[in-house]
Amino acid sequence: MSRYISHPLIRKDMIEQRLYQLSVASSALKSSCLAVLPTGLGKTIVALMVIAARLNDLGGKVLILSPTKPLVEQHSDFFRQALPGCTVATFTGSIPPEKRTELWKDSQVIVSTPQVIENDLRARRIDLRDVVHITFDEAHRAVGRYAYVYIAKRYFEDLGAGASADVDAGAGVDAKSRLVLGITASPGSNPETIADVCENLHIECVEVKSETDSDVIPYLHDRDIEWVRVDIPSEIKKLKQVLLKVLLGSCSKLEDLGFYVSPDSSKRELLDLQSRLHAQVAEGGDRDSFSAISVLAEIFKISHAIELGETQGVEALERYFDRLNAEARSGSGSKASKRLAMDPDMRCAIAMLSACDEENPKLDAVRRIVADQLQGNLDSRVIVFTNFRDSAEMVTKALSEVDGVSAVRFVGQASKYKDKGLTQKQQTEIISKFRSGEYNTLVATSVAEEGLDIPSTDLVLFYEPVPSEIRTIQRKGRTGRKRTGRIVVLIAKGSRDEAAYWISARKEKKMLATIANMSGSRSKSKSVSMSMSRPIREPAVEQKQLAEFSGDGLVAYIDHREIRSGVSQIIEEAGVEVVMRTLEIGDYLLSDRVCVERKTTSDFISSLISGRRELFGQISDLARTFDKPVLIIEGGDLYGQRQIHPNAVRGALTAIAIDFGVPILMSKDAEDTALMIAAIARREQQEHGRKVVMHGKRSAMMLPQQQEYVVSAMPEIGPVVAKNLLRHFGTVAAVMGASRAELLEVELVGPKTADRIREVVGGEYKG
Repeated sequence: MSRYISHPLIRKDMIEQRLYQLSVASSALKSSCLAVLPTGLGKTIVALMVIAARLNDLGGKVLILSPTKPLVEQHSDFFRQALPGCTVATFTGSIPPEKRTELWKDSQVIVSTPQVIENDLRARRIDLRDVVHITFDEAHRAVGRYAYVYIAKRYFEDLGAGASADVDAGAGVDAKSRLVLGITASPGSNPETIADVCENLHIECVEVKSETDSDVIPYLHDRDIEWVRVDIPSEIKKLKQVLLKVLLGSCSKLEDLGFYVSPDSSKRELLDLQSRLHAQVAEGGDRDSFSAISVLAEIFKISHAIELGETQGVEALERYFDRLNAEARSGSGSKASKRLAMDPDMRCAIAMLSACDEENPKLDAVRRIVADQLQGNLDSRVIVFTNFRDSAEMVTKALSEVDGVSAVRFVGQASKYKDKGLTQKQQTEIISKFRSGEYNTLVATSVAEEGLDIPSTDLVLFYEPVPSEIRTIQRKGRTGRKRTGRIVVLIAKGSRDEAAYWISARKEKKMLATIANMSGSRSKSKSVSMSMSRPIREPAVEQKQLAEFSGDGLVAYIDHREIRSGVSQIIEEAGVEVVMRTLEIGDYLLSDRVCVERKTTSDFISSLISGRRELFGQISDLARTFDKPVLIIEGGDLYGQRQIHPNAVRGALTAIAIDFGVPILMSKDAEDTALMIAAIARREQQEHGRKVVMHGKRSAMMLPQQQEYVVSAMPEIGPVVAKNLLRHFGTVAAVMGASRAELLEVELVGPKTADRIREVVGGEYKG
């Protein structure tokens, strides 16, 4: 047998033949397959063989989906090398939609993040008629409303009807011949979740290879695992006792409200109670339920502070307290953070922390372990994983003091308080420099756990264990790929580190037992073997409701920024064709005269207290542009959100309904919103025969509107009061300079409003 794979499309003498890969690929060509292989055993090679066979036999296109841009770039480079005769395109959000449309037409192999493909499908820029195969990398993500689920649904159920005229029409691929491959090293330990993944991706067979299989063993490399236990500093132990006193007080307050948790309750127990409380509130719960949610938020915050002190150290806890105090000072801060900031014992703990000078012994362990690894191993690479960004920065700083170590922090894109994230471009550049050796140590959060293939990574160091078998396996899989690897896990004695370690170990053992029973064909009812069989889950929208909204040509134009809400998916399930567009005004365009602006209760309240007053500008544009504008407010507890008086909420609602003439509809949740929108679309398009017409531009503010905007940005002032103030004083400057007595002369300005204006205008800035 030749050492290398021989195929007309695959580069000669590039891919080594391995029997276990050929076996999995053979099964994956017969039916849609979930392939579970340990990390480093070439899941991407299996995908390559299946893709090459499909392209060679059927032509058309193939789609390879991977969760992050660095992974997409990595796969793109590989497939360009492996398939030299094929045109390979890379799709990410940084490529303009119009460019993606052209690339789609001209390419045979498209490697993309799933969110980009979902957006392009919804916007009708592309369709999947000519796609002969889809690979879902890290397939365990195919649950809930993740983009994988939507793409698979469209692939198997949508034959291209209604596609945009811009999309190149082809002969198409018969639904029966459509094929997918899901690849993962860690499908999880929960059989229900694995069954969901299989059902969502239309999987018909599962192929499992383990580290004990005879055809796999020759290709495995040893991975030595060490556990390094460190003591919690004595000053942190004393600080913990003070925080426990605060925690006990919050637990007592919760018990007084009729709900019990102990200071030792796990995070899972706290989350379960939170879910129950939110369910009670949604069903019209009493005042105690609302209060309990806020007290439970205190307990979460205190528990997190204790965990940070024990497992991360003084600096990480200092940063957390800084954020907590900033949240308490903010006008939009939660009641829980404000109460904690004022608690005498919490203030005592913060004062104690400022006097702590003991470094977390984990930092010294990191310096020592990384230095030992790199000494004499110039081509070695190290990844240090941390759960928290603050710790990543702290570890990077500590390693910068070590000779021979060139460390860089690698985190996600989101920016937070005093913490700027990395753009996708910056992430890609860092990975490239890590591969080349410009950096020899990557200090990373979870963003680096999945899929990164850096063969020379000899050491993976866990700054703390993680209570997730999937994340633990993914972290371990970054080493031992081409040669022997080393894994070190740091554990703070007597802390939550120990619990996290045992939880992960138990789940990993359960996962291995679960997948051992998975191999083989799945029944037509789509259960995964006898040990995993269960009824097919009910659809998100009940069939009875769906029947009410059978298609009949209904269409809704939806702003692309609404794609994450889940509403658009449910609208589509209700039989309304969804077309994603950039709407300058409103969120859901349902006819030439009806446009809906959707706000969750949290969004609605935030817009009132943010200081920017965007809500009234949006409502003004909506009312000006459409004959029948509608505002939908989604969710419960409109009056219990944040630190805002119910009268301010009532004033805003009154202004929207009376001053702007925009009807307000309340909905329970995303499903209720979707069915309400579907009902409006049916009424407009079927009963009244109206068409959906794109029109409307966001208005530029004239000087009077700008002046009203500035004045109404102050607390307690709505658009009506702002106009009254400007009419009375004539200029913005005069309003700002008015005394309390002068302000009280204005209609609708009471003592509280006057005091707040004077406080904002005359108060000292302490930002």
